[in-house]
Amino acid sequence: MKLNISCPLTGCQKAIAIDDDKKLSIFYGRRMGQEVEGDILGDEFKGYIFRITGGNDKDGFSMKQGVLVQGRVRLLMAKGSKCYRPRRAGERKRKSVRGCIVGPDLSVIALAIAKVGEQPIAGLTDTKVPKRLGPKRATRIRRLFALKKEDDVRRFVIRRKIEKEGKPVRYKAPRIQRLVTDARLRRKRVYRAEKKARWERTKKAQADYHKVLDEYRKKRAASHKEALQHKKDLAHQKHEKEVAAVDPKKKTTGVAATGKTAAPATGKKVAAPTTGQKPAPTTGQKPAPTTGQKPAPTTGQKPAPTTGQKPAQPAAGQKPAATTGQKPAQPTQPTKPTQAAPTKPAQGGKTTKK
Repeated sequence: MKLNISCPLTGCQKAIAIDDDKKLSIFYGRRMGQEVEGDILGDEFKGYIFRITGGNDKDGFSMKQGVLVQGRVRLLMAKGSKCYRPRRAGERKRKSVRGCIVGPDLSVIALAIAKVGEQPIAGLTDTKVPKRLGPKRATRIRRLFALKKEDDVRRFVIRRKIEKEGKPVRYKAPRIQRLVTDARLRRKRVYRAEKKARWERTKKAQADYHKVLDEYRKKRAASHKEALQHKKDLAHQKHEKEVAAVDPKKKTTGVAATGKTAAPATGKKVAAPTTGQKPAPTTGQKPAPTTGQKPAPTTGQKPAPTTGQKPAQPAAGQKPAATTGQKPAQPTQPTKPTQAAPTKPAQGGKTTKK
């Protein structure tokens, strides 16, 4: 089995072949991410601590973090899964991967030095390989060189030296990401001004819309009111025509105009009493004689008027009460009684008022 050891501090990497199962037994049963002491591997690794970062089995299938199996399994993978690269949009595929538990079926175990021991390892910790590429993001450049916000990041970017035969030496630098420049600030101001202008246009358009909507509602309410009034006028005209067809002499100023129906008239008509007099008696009843007056005459005789006293005049729009043997007058709608003039008292006697 091989141990592929890497040192993050120097950027170097070294592979060591070990065939002794006693030395390798310290890794069996461990998971990816766990740390292992390297004293059992030899005196040169005394004091070193290694972290398991991965590995491959004898058939070349790599270990996958999170699969708590010591052997090999087949998983359905999609975009974003480790150990799989989709070729089409939305593609999924079932692939074989190795579990994250170390076993004897592995051919290579990847280790990273978490702690450096007492003695340096030749080709691993004694030499330093410079980074080929430096940080590209502005914040990471500031963090690397401990820069302040006022410092210019473009002066501290790491450049690569490119040499070719027959050509002059040139340097190449990465394009700094998330760099705040004057052009960026100008675009930001323009964007904010456009956003504010859009907001003001939207607000004005909304106010204009509500204004037009209020005018439309007012016009609609007025037209609806006119339509209702026109409908009422037509109904009133129709009612007047119906009343005129039944009784041409009847005026529709009182009941018909208000829309109220009059009470139905009965077969008998009662005369409205005048001031100071009793109502005319109906057929079959005797009138009660008043003090100083003669009783009403019987059927077939003319009433004798009292001295200086005229017979009671009927109310306006009414006929006198009918006597026995005569047909009653046609009933009409009752009208408001009119107040008659008070009668004069008879000579030589007094009349009683009720």
